[in-house]
Amino acid sequence: MTTVVTDNCVKCRFTDCVVPCPVDCFHYDDECLYIDMDVCIDCSACIPACPVEAIFEDPIPEEHKHWIAINAERSKVLPVCNEKWDPLPGAEERKKALGL
Repeated sequence: MTTVVTDNCVKCRFTDCVVPCPVDCFHYDDECLYIDMDVCIDCSACIPACPVEAIFEDPIPEEHKHWIAINAERSKVLPVCNEKWDPLPGAEERKKALGL
């Protein structure tokens, strides 16, 4: 199975999703989180924890399938995020703009 972070995370980087994750599969950069699918155990605990509905599992909606490759590539070269941090500045406004 595949679990990926998608575009709703960009410029938000809420880290609520990493708290219930039992493995260190989340990685981060200055804008977003990414899931290392080789480490993820597909438990789905992160999905309901994401406040911006950015995480999907199989079947990945067609409009988000390109995020599979993005997560695979970025997670291999970025540091692990395994604790809750403050979201990025403007994240609450972005969440509201997303209608969430």
